[in-house]
Amino acid sequence: MNVGMLWFDNDSKVDLFAKIERAASYYQDKYGKSPNVCYVHPSMTRTLTTPKENTEPIRAGSIEVRTTRSVLPNHLWIGVNGLNGHLMP
Repeated sequence: MNVGMLWFDNDSKVDLFAKIERAASYYQDKYGKSPNVCYVHPSMTRTLTTPKENTEPIRAGSIEVRTTRSVLPNHLWIGVNGLNGHLMP
């Protein structure tokens, strides 16, 4: 992941999928492409998964949600997964 858009959303009244939808809409308007991957802090997905489900990717519509501690809580790193696994605008 080399390039992407960092999005901050600390609205506690909105679930993670709505936050991703907001970020994806903005990304689409700004870059003219629909994102297909979004990285979030693991704490943001705790209410979405159980230990059994951890093998299945989390999806928000057509966007794959991945976790990494490199992204701070309430932030989303969103973009297009391009060739060789690189994130491209």
